[in-house]
Amino acid sequence: MSTSSAIISGTGMSVPDRVVTNKDLEKIVDTSDEWITTRTGIRERRIAGEGEKVSTFCIKAARDAMDAAGVTPLEIQMIIVATVTPDQPIPATACIIQKALGCTNAAAFDMQAGCSGFIYAQSVAKQFVVSGRCKHVLVIGAELLSKFLNWEDRATCVIFADGAGAVVMSEGELPRGVLSSAMYTDGGMADFITLPAGGSAMPPSAETVEKGLHFIQMKGNETFKMAVRSIAGVCLEVLENAGLTPDDVTWFIPHQANQRIIGAVGNRLGITDERCYVNIDRFGNTSAASIPIALDEIVRAGKVKEGDILLMAAFGAGLTWAGSVVRW
Repeated sequence: MSTSSAIISGTGMSVPDRVVTNKDLEKIVDTSDEWITTRTGIRERRIAGEGEKVSTFCIKAARDAMDAAGVTPLEIQMIIVATVTPDQPIPATACIIQKALGCTNAAAFDMQAGCSGFIYAQSVAKQFVVSGRCKHVLVIGAELLSKFLNWEDRATCVIFADGAGAVVMSEGELPRGVLSSAMYTDGGMADFITLPAGGSAMPPSAETVEKGLHFIQMKGNETFKMAVRSIAGVCLEVLENAGLTPDDVTWFIPHQANQRIIGAVGNRLGITDERCYVNIDRFGNTSAASIPIALDEIVRAGKVKEGDILLMAAFGAGLTWAGSVVRW
């Protein structure tokens, strides 16, 4: 039986300098600090500047992850970028990042799975590492959601934010590494979280811009209920497949979508607040970037030790959901 595994050998993150607080949003949309905090747990978020692109933050996060892993650009054999907000439709943002980093030996492509994107990309990277095809894979989750927000729609503009997180997945041996992962989709609920225009179904036009069809739209109440059930379910599945229980989890690192969702999932799993890492109050919902940003924070704070069990799970547009369990 093979003992090879895919370990997380380095982490990195990058967020915009600009901080937008709930008080700032009170000035431009019909909302309040109390309303936002009570319903989401968000107090502030990072918003990109005029000239900044998603690749701006991907490159910085990737360099930090590679430095932490001790790998050179030429040792990276694959780059996977999980994002729904690429620099442009063509080419893949991963190709732009490959050139900027000098990873000339790496195949590079983007993945789109909404807020679940990082776990999806991590799962794909694991297969290439464990099979022996790649020794080091760079996985990036990144979004510039502020570029696609209607700042008059309080259902979305108070939630979403910008940033990037990255990990290097490297060859390793069990018992360390990604022990189990799972991915799911329910396309029957594809209309829960959408950005209607800009693709081949509704190409950009003066009419689509005028109608605001290039902004993110979301059905909040339906999404909340589905998210809690799905995240809790996939967490139990990946733990069982790894021969573990929620009691074995050192840190639960969920997608930072909503404080109430995180709390509800923690209650279902029996994971206390002390073992659940939350930074949504400072960064908002950064979609595919949220888990790798949180992971980098907790690792660099010295809170993760060898042998610790990390449980990660997300839910997003598609609808998609995914989970993974890692022994550090």
